[in-house]
Amino acid sequence: MPPPRAKYFNTTGPCDPRRHYMLPPTQRLPEARVLVEMDRYFVLHAPRQTGKTTTLGTLAAELTAEGDIAAVMFSCERAKSAGDDYAAAESLLLESLRRATEGAGWPPELLPPDPWPQGTPGGRFISALTEWCRRCPRRVVLFMDEIDALQGNSLVSILSQLREGHNARHESQPFPASVVLCGLRDVRDYKIASGGAADRYNAASPFNIIRKSLRLGDFAADQIAELYDQHTQATGQEFTKDAVDRVFELTQGQPWLVNALADEIITETRVTGTITTGQVEDAKERLIKARAIHLDSLAARLHEPRVKRVMEPIVAGTFPHTDPTFSSDLSYVRDLGLVTQKPPPQVANPIYQELILRVLGDLTEQNIHADPHSFVLPDGRFDLPRLLREFVVFWREHGEILIQQEGYREAACQIILMAFLHRLVNGGGYLDREYAAGTKRLDVFVRWPYPGPGGERLMQREAMELKVWRAGENDPMPDGLARLDRYPRPPHPHHRRTGDLRPPPRGPAVAGTRRLRAGDHPVRPPGHRPAV
Repeated sequence: MPPPRAKYFNTTGPCDPRRHYMLPPTQRLPEARVLVEMDRYFVLHAPRQTGKTTTLGTLAAELTAEGDIAAVMFSCERAKSAGDDYAAAESLLLESLRRATEGAGWPPELLPPDPWPQGTPGGRFISALTEWCRRCPRRVVLFMDEIDALQGNSLVSILSQLREGHNARHESQPFPASVVLCGLRDVRDYKIASGGAADRYNAASPFNIIRKSLRLGDFAADQIAELYDQHTQATGQEFTKDAVDRVFELTQGQPWLVNALADEIITETRVTGTITTGQVEDAKERLIKARAIHLDSLAARLHEPRVKRVMEPIVAGTFPHTDPTFSSDLSYVRDLGLVTQKPPPQVANPIYQELILRVLGDLTEQNIHADPHSFVLPDGRFDLPRLLREFVVFWREHGEILIQQEGYREAACQIILMAFLHRLVNGGGYLDREYAAGTKRLDVFVRWPYPGPGGERLMQREAMELKVWRAGENDPMPDGLARLDRYPRPPHPHHRRTGDLRPPPRGPAVAGTRRLRAGDHPVRPPGHRPAV
């Protein structure tokens, strides 16, 4: 017998317990089993790469093994090519369903009829499922993964047939006991896409049979620790508690990010020995620079009109426009996983925060010619006052042109300053950003490591608040300075605020910065996001 394969942290496709470190999938979604056992139809939605497919696949295998149910998960993705051709969509779905049942290794009596019965286009799906359920000695349960792939008339047709079969099911007219639609979107979007209203009680919707909409949540901090401990138990390599806490802080438990950071440290950079917070920081930076597929797919959505209407006021710190479509747009962006589920709307985690500003500021960053090394003082600290003065010069020369080129016009000031900071700070230091709709500000925390007198590694800390100076409005500086004075300080810092670095009208008013010197205290990576 060959030796067991070494496990690793998965970042591509469903998880396999034989190959991957993973949490028990069905424990993340206990309600799903209850609803299936009650013969309910429901929706499971969550952002991409959060574990939906793994969870439903595991649940299907467990239910089938128990002997009363024939549960199968199949993907609707191939039917995307059918577009509005609902007859082609039916054929592709039934073909995917057959392949999934055959791949599950079921006994012949559980398999669907071969061939599927023919039927009128627009009614073949319901006829095929009815015939299968008539022959199958068990209750049939369908998990329809990637339901988002169905479009237009194909979506309307399939949902309508499911509704008809559900409402007519009884002993002489069998139909799947439970159906789960699994994808990015909540039930509200399926109803709208299929011709109904968003109201879950709207009788005109082809899918008003839905019992519940479940969302697969992110990992809690203790779940990240449990996941990482599997690697420790298998290899002896430990994560420090501070490292695990920092992973949670950076990812807010987003499953792909949690796995990707660990994989970057262990597999890509082959770190040996105990894994520390510094290595987590470095892995975060490499993931963002490499623009991994998951991050790139999110970045590509930033200029979609529905996404931009939500994200622009978040980046700018302004209140969103009172547009009747905003609520629907916000739900859509939440389903993508870009913003938090609870109000106020803000970016879902610090990694996404940084990614968004880097993507939006890329054009500006390419036009900054200053040498980052020239801002390092003789003692190794970073000369932030000089950087801000040079930004004012840069803004006077290029601000108007860059604003005109910026797709997120309302947030142009914030995006341009962040690009300037990133270009000159991120070569040797770290930027932590915090922004949200309605706050009228963007807060930045700069951390710059430098050598102390005895060669020890110290950390320079700078807090900055960005407010936009707008003609006809109150001076934002007093409020900005008051907020900076409430900024938490490390033990015994030397505290100094910069002066007014106000650019010309319409430009960003840098209300001030707080300089926090580490003094004799060695570096301690922050244990929480800056409370700014």
